[in-house]
Amino acid sequence: MLLASANLGAALGAPVREPVSELTPNQARAYAEVLNMRPAAARALLGTGSSSDAGTLLVEDCLGITELLISQDAARYEAAVDAQDARLAALEDQTGPLAEYAAAEIRLHQAAAQVVFGHEVQGAWSLRRSYGAMQRVTERYPNYLPARKTLGMLQFFIGSLPEGYRWFLKLLGLPGSVDTGLRNLRRAATQPNDFQPEARLVLALLEETYYKKPEAALQLVQTLHRQQPENQLLTFLLISQFKKQHRTDEALAAYRARPSGPAYLPLPYLHHLAADLLLYQGQYPAARRANQLFLQDYAGQHYRKDAWFKLYLAAWLGGDAGAAARYRARIGKEGRTILEEDTYAQRFFEDKQPLNATLTRARLQIDGGYYRPALATLGQFRTTATTPLRDQLEDTYRRARALHLLGELDSARVLYARTIARAGTAPYYYAPQSALQLGYLAQAGGQANAAKTYFRKALSYPQHEYKNSTDTKAKLALAELE
Repeated sequence: MLLASANLGAALGAPVREPVSELTPNQARAYAEVLNMRPAAARALLGTGSSSDAGTLLVEDCLGITELLISQDAARYEAAVDAQDARLAALEDQTGPLAEYAAAEIRLHQAAAQVVFGHEVQGAWSLRRSYGAMQRVTERYPNYLPARKTLGMLQFFIGSLPEGYRWFLKLLGLPGSVDTGLRNLRRAATQPNDFQPEARLVLALLEETYYKKPEAALQLVQTLHRQQPENQLLTFLLISQFKKQHRTDEALAAYRARPSGPAYLPLPYLHHLAADLLLYQGQYPAARRANQLFLQDYAGQHYRKDAWFKLYLAAWLGGDAGAAARYRARIGKEGRTILEEDTYAQRFFEDKQPLNATLTRARLQIDGGYYRPALATLGQFRTTATTPLRDQLEDTYRRARALHLLGELDSARVLYARTIARAGTAPYYYAPQSALQLGYLAQAGGQANAAKTYFRKALSYPQHEYKNSTDTKAKLALAELE
């Protein structure tokens, strides 16, 4: 229809307007300020153009959803969704790749807002509409790369979901494919387009999380951060990557050098990250202050249980029993158990068996990258006839992790295998994580059949604290081998 209209206009001698496929320079700069998390600067740039332009509507919505999801402020939810509806209405009669992509992307933002704020059924319906619309954009405009970025991301996540979640998406008619999703993402990440930097980051972070490619992700984030040191998003990603790769000192240095000031959108979660890093170093009073700042500035429900749990750890390990008891009680009163971190905190709250201080210190040291000090801490742990199975398993598993990360792989393999053998069907994450790590080690060593066996073993455990993430990683590793 669009092509026929253009041909008719040309035949009649009328000027033909090509469908808009790119952001204007001001819109592109405004979008860069959205990624910088500088809302006033973004709005000032957007104010110079037409408010009904597809590019302006898209970037406005990117800014709106960024502010909403970072603040997690439920009081802003209804106004945000109403604004999205108004933008979608303004795009209804607009055609062309950018306009149709903008409508599908705004619908996806709406799905994210609805799910985060507890409107899951509405969110699922919005997700279905966005997915279908994004598919149509790629069919009508096969070379329009921004649509492939978003469609690829959706295809990957739906295809990688654990079986316990996929039935609902299948019911909605949302097919997923990890391979197709990665192909679409790579096209958007490797060819110039308005959203190429975003596609590059998404692809790198997926490969780091699920395909054990940490060096490439960190190198990309470091390079982009050197180019844009004022960018708060890149600073957050840099801190997060250093933390995930157990480089605590560098993560804290990046946190302390982060850009700040009234021009930036407040990002309370950075304080929660810093609290973890300080816990790893045994700086318990500083860790408490950081998490208290997070809870003071953060309006959302996610990570609250985890924050109170980390406050408990800092007080308990720091010898403040009274504060530890108060923090522990708050775990059961606040927040939701959607995220695995919060679920773990809630399980701790409900569990009558206390944590072991020696094992807990060792765990924090390993998470922080202090592997030899962790082994020294574990050397202080002694089992007796009354030592709970959970603590016995944790001791063996923590030793395996420290040795693995130190590169002492043969010793790590023995201890991972011992953890699995001792665990039986106990509902703790130590055995499934041991199986996952043995799978990665076998895969890296070219032992495909052994790797498959271990990944299937990791999937076989019916219930543990980190089942969703463990199952997703094992499933994707199996798919890579088959």
